[in-house]
Amino acid sequence: MRYPKKIFFGKSAFVIFRDVYEPAEDTFLLAENLSVNQGETVLDMGTGCGILAILAAENAGSVVAVDINPHAVICAKTNIARNGVAGKIRVHRGDLFESILPDEKFDIILFNPPYLPVEADEKDTWIENAWAGGRTGRKVIDRFIDTASKYLAKSGRILFLQSSLSNVEETMKRFSKHNLHAKKICEKKLAFEKIVLIEAKRSQGRSCAHANR
Repeated sequence: MRYPKKIFFGKSAFVIFRDVYEPAEDTFLLAENLSVNQGETVLDMGTGCGILAILAAENAGSVVAVDINPHAVICAKTNIARNGVAGKIRVHRGDLFESILPDEKFDIILFNPPYLPVEADEKDTWIENAWAGGRTGRKVIDRFIDTASKYLAKSGRILFLQSSLSNVEETMKRFSKHNLHAKKICEKKLAFEKIVLIEAKRSQGRSCAHANR
């Protein structure tokens, strides 16, 4: 395969570098159900090629995009420049929230985490780290949920993707422990799993583009 590969979503084009997660059904499910109000602040955790950050930037006042993968950081910056939104998006390299300022708050936090259960906890490549979630699939999921509410604005919301293979009900309970009401707003059936889009917030949510499909 030649790199960089190019993909399209709507009217936007994105290049995908080697060792960077290529947007798939899970990414597109979140993208199709992403609604950003004018001026909102957005955190795109695990930004990958930057597709969600760039889509959010159309209406957002500002976007912070984070990824632990150095190749993803470069890829995201490239796509941000190509799509003309560099003035709205800051890109950081970091493990979850470690690069976010302690007092930063966001109206929307997006995350498509590594959620697939694997036999070994440690992976050798950046691309494997993008999808491998440890033996239960929850290695990154639980760490994210345990911290996310600290960075969420009072009326903010989290849009969070995961697989049915990594215990969706545990995710709902864990959000609840952090005083966030979580609900499934969308799901899509794949061959051996369902991918589920969850919204967690302190106020009521909205419907899903795939809910009646």
